[in-house]
Amino acid sequence: MANNTAPVVPARPGILDEVKAAIGDAFLEGVHAVGEDSITVTRTSIADVTRTLRDSFEYQQLMEIAGVDYPSRPERFEVVYHFLSVTRNHRIRVRVSTDEDLPVPSITSIFPVAGWLEREVFDLYGVVFDGNEDLRRILTDYGFRGHPFRKDFPLTGYVELRYSEEQKRVVYEPVSLPQDFRAFDFLSPWEGAQYILPGDEKGGEAPGAPTPVPAAETTKK
Repeated sequence: MANNTAPVVPARPGILDEVKAAIGDAFLEGVHAVGEDSITVTRTSIADVTRTLRDSFEYQQLMEIAGVDYPSRPERFEVVYHFLSVTRNHRIRVRVSTDEDLPVPSITSIFPVAGWLEREVFDLYGVVFDGNEDLRRILTDYGFRGHPFRKDFPLTGYVELRYSEEQKRVVYEPVSLPQDFRAFDFLSPWEGAQYILPGDEKGGEAPGAPTPVPAAETTKK
């Protein structure tokens, strides 16, 4: 009989206490939940913490940097780092918090791959990374306005682009939502529309069918 259970990643007992002792006052909180170890550290210490995790605890790879937006918090953004220890087969998550103005120290000098990952968080959330020498947008278009992963960013955006036949180029314009074809009667299709649809006249009127109402009258409701 096949075993369909997922492999269990080995735990690393005591790792939170060991990291706390190593980084001192930079440690704010440690949590072990759902098989994952997470720590929260001070924003200004992230580079030192990252170096300690790499050199003293064998976390050799930076797997991801992600952003999270909590608009109700004074420091609304969390920057979340995911590290992997290949030799220990263990992952640890590190969090720092910031706002629109306070920069987060870059860790590109420790993990060069962080350059692209920090650019992504900057592009989508607007978090600034101090020390990243190539901090520019990476996913959005040229001239994009705002940061699309913020919770207060409108789903439609602020501008839209289209190809202009008159100008023979792509042009940017304020977002408009034309609704020329939204003359709905809001009836369920199971109830049956109270007017003749194109093609109905070929089959004749069914016995007991309701009296058709001209489409012009239904659209005035």
